[in-house]
Amino acid sequence: MENESVETSRKRRDRLYIIAEILVIAKDGSLKTQIMYRANLSFAQLNEYLNFLLKRELIKVNTENRKHSTKQPLKASNTSKITKKSQIS
Repeated sequence: MENESVETSRKRRDRLYIIAEILVIAKDGSLKTQIMYRANLSFAQLNEYLNFLLKRELIKVNTENRKHSTKQPLKASNTSKITKKSQIS
C-alpha cells in the first residue's frame, strides 16, 4: 500500500493538466513566481507555458505584471485548440 502512494507521486503530469493548473492559479491574478512555485514548474517550463497561453489568449498580463486567466471559460473549443497544438514553442 505504501509503495502505491510513492508510485503515484512520481507520475508525470501531462501538458493539459499543467495548463489547467496554471489557469486556475492565475484566475485571480498571480505573479510569475507565484505561478511557478504553486504549479511546481521550473522557470524555463513556466516561460514556455505562459508564452503558449498568451499566444492563444487564454491568459493576459495586466499593468502590474500579474497574469490573469481570461474571462472566457475553458470550453471544449479552447481545449481542442490546446490539444491540437500541444507542441509548446
